[in-house]
Amino acid sequence: MSTIYSVTMLNNEIKELLDAVPGYRSLLVQGELSNYKAHSSGHHYFTLKDEGAAIPAVLFRSDAMRLKFRPENGMKVTVRARVSSFPRTGQVQLYVVDIVPDGAGALHLAFEQLKKKLMAEGLFDVGRKRPIPSIPQHVALITSPTGAAVRDMIRILGRRWPLAKVTLFPVQVQGEGSAESIARALALANAVGEADVILCGRGGGSMEDLRAFNEELVARAIFSSEIPVISAVGHEPDVTIADFVADLRAPTPSGAAELAVPDRAEYVLAVRQMGVRLQAAARKQTVLQRQRLDTLRERLESRSPDRYIAEKRLLLDHMSERLCAVQRVRLAQAARQLGLYRQRLLSAGQGVTQRRRLRFAQAVATLDAISPLKVLGRGYAVAAKGRRGAAITDAAQLKAGDALHIRFAKGAANCRVTDIEEEE
Repeated sequence: MSTIYSVTMLNNEIKELLDAVPGYRSLLVQGELSNYKAHSSGHHYFTLKDEGAAIPAVLFRSDAMRLKFRPENGMKVTVRARVSSFPRTGQVQLYVVDIVPDGAGALHLAFEQLKKKLMAEGLFDVGRKRPIPSIPQHVALITSPTGAAVRDMIRILGRRWPLAKVTLFPVQVQGEGSAESIARALALANAVGEADVILCGRGGGSMEDLRAFNEELVARAIFSSEIPVISAVGHEPDVTIADFVADLRAPTPSGAAELAVPDRAEYVLAVRQMGVRLQAAARKQTVLQRQRLDTLRERLESRSPDRYIAEKRLLLDHMSERLCAVQRVRLAQAARQLGLYRQRLLSAGQGVTQRRRLRFAQAVATLDAISPLKVLGRGYAVAAKGRRGAAITDAAQLKAGDALHIRFAKGAANCRVTDIEEEE
């Protein structure tokens, strides 16, 4: 009698049969991705198809986290999966554990996808890149402490600009956890805040070796750095995501060291050249200033107080001579005028003198005519009491015994009154 299956029994038996086939436990299937969907749970659902058929597939979250690229519809891939069924629906599907893109490798595809994503977000914009300081005082190195790259960078930094302080932040640059190590070192260098520029990189290698510098975590750490970052990854042909995000890309770690600091030999030469130019400029300036000084000295001498005083003294002498000449002329004129006045006075004086002589002669004649001496000359005498007394004109003025002084025309006589005779 035939067994009657329930749907659940049938689907479970189909699953058991599929799981029991060894070849279905791990096989490679090639096809094109379609109906791709990343669920919020972290699981990825899609259909793998070719020209003749299609089969549903699921990529669980734990396996999807290991992918280095993001699957997209239309992508040609080869998946490693097992074949089984889902009992609830009875649907046969692939349980995928890894996806490898056809043509380009997974790392290259992941590189291109991350590059496109970060470019769209503006992490590569030239306008946001910070200038590298021309003369940094402190340089931070984020690289492996044991590689050849760190020795080359330290040697070149010391040779080109020994004044710069160099601090090494040792990191893991390859293998599991290397991206996290680099991101932590970038954050630490910014937290310390002493460096003027950061050199982040390693020596050359395969794309797998440079994988850490193509991680989104490192790219965002470089973008978030407040200190300018020079990417120093690999050799000249090697290009990483870190190169695009960094403020400056160097072809090699050695090249990064050369770009980070100036060459002291160039500065020494520049200083010497500046010294020569400065000396030439100083000599030229000295000549110009000397010429200017000579000009000012000439102007000063022409306007010197001594010269001014000398000129004024000459003018004073000239004016004194003119004044003396004028005075001499005026004195001569005054002398002539005085002579004329004297002559006039003399002329006038002679007339006055003659008149006065005439008047004097007349007065003398008059006086002589009325002079008492004339009377005395005619035999008269003048009697007075004493030599200085007044003339006595009345005998009543006398008494017996008075002394008299009698003046004659010639000589005088002193006598005493003996008696007095009254006028009859």
